[in-house]
Amino acid sequence: MANQPVIAQPVIGFTLDYEEAGGYSKMPWYALRENYCSSASRFGAIPLPLPHEVDHVNAYLDRLDGLVVTGGAFDVSPELYGESSKHETVTTKDRRTKFEWAMTQGAIERKIPILGICGGQQLLNVVLGGTLIQHIPDTIKNALEHEQKNPRTEPGHEVTITKGTLLHRILGTDKIAVNSAHHQAVAVPAPSAVVDAVAPDGVIEGIELPTHPFCLGVQWHPEYFVTNADEKIMKAFVEAARNSHGH
Repeated sequence: MANQPVIAQPVIGFTLDYEEAGGYSKMPWYALRENYCSSASRFGAIPLPLPHEVDHVNAYLDRLDGLVVTGGAFDVSPELYGESSKHETVTTKDRRTKFEWAMTQGAIERKIPILGICGGQQLLNVVLGGTLIQHIPDTIKNALEHEQKNPRTEPGHEVTITKGTLLHRILGTDKIAVNSAHHQAVAVPAPSAVVDAVAPDGVIEGIELPTHPFCLGVQWHPEYFVTNADEKIMKAFVEAARNSHGH
């Protein structure tokens, strides 16, 4: 109908994973799980995958209303948070990290809504000046299984949500069940960040930046929609991106 208001479709960038030759292609290739994109498009967003072109960071940011820094089976280099030794389990993807760092820093400066998922949350903490636990089983006594053996489509453990935080306002509850697929976690939170979710073993599961309109990092994977809490997170993020549309 002619008089219907047009609802903005925010453009949300998703960082891609990168793999060397082998598997899908005989040449190096990018990858992104489909549910990252569909979890945002469900709420009216246009998902836009982002190749690792550091020279295009500002051009990407000019076009984006939101940024999702995705997870992956790799780690932020310990050198980036001031540690010279590297745990034997740590694997890095330096070009990907350099790109995601620049995108995250730019989105923080421009106040573009950010959602860091799993490794994206860890990167967010390091960009803001925090540090990471390199391998949870070697650092946390009696730690939960943060690399859960059951499917990612099911919860692995609960987290407690900190009252008074953006995450608590989004969820409206003190505890949620989450899936868990990580061997690292936030060690020292960045000075400007607030911890908003903690596992029963004390592992930090979520951080946010209160000085930013919407800058949230979660250690689990809300794109799987394991519970309705995950849907609330994605919906709130897309809504924040819609509000920043044409920022």
